[in-house]
Amino acid sequence: MANASIHSIGLFIDGQYYYRLDKALQENKSVRVKLEGVIDFIERTLSAKYGLDRETCIVTETHFFRGRLNAFDAKARNQLLEDRKFEDRLIKNDVILHYKHVYYLPDGTPHEKGIDVWLALEAYELALYRDFDFIVIITGDADYEMLARKIKSLKKPAILLSWHYDDQNPTAKDLREEISFQININALLENNPGLLNRITEPASK
Repeated sequence: MANASIHSIGLFIDGQYYYRLDKALQENKSVRVKLEGVIDFIERTLSAKYGLDRETCIVTETHFFRGRLNAFDAKARNQLLEDRKFEDRLIKNDVILHYKHVYYLPDGTPHEKGIDVWLALEAYELALYRDFDFIVIITGDADYEMLARKIKSLKKPAILLSWHYDDQNPTAKDLREEISFQININALLENNPGLLNRITEPASK
């Protein structure tokens, strides 16, 4: 382990996946993701699974990757304040933000280019140099299958946290088969509905 007293967890968040989840929770349940609650749940889950002291199992870095409209486009779409409020919640939890500007396709739809590659490269590099004991990825995208494989080649567990925002977005089969294990929030909520109160907060807060 990296340190005799601390078992370090690196958390990497697919920002678009997380944002869509957050919006769906607000629209359907009038709650939003409580990131500090999710982090605490990750720490407790890993300490229990690996037989570690809860107090030594700590998310030491959280990285968030997403495409973002530039300020003028966000203002023109009345989205600037919403984006800033969303970011404020991440900053409150000491999240390291990684953004690239979204560009528009000819049909007018926004497009994120290279965010998944950036997340994968950053996660692998930091797994090498930060010497995390565990890597946790919040996503459902099959594009991260090879990242999970490379993390495991470093003799570190590659852990997936999935929390689907609708029934049309199951976790990709190829990714499920490659990870060390999955924290499936949807399945856990079926057996423990009280968990929702620990990992969400009122949307109006």
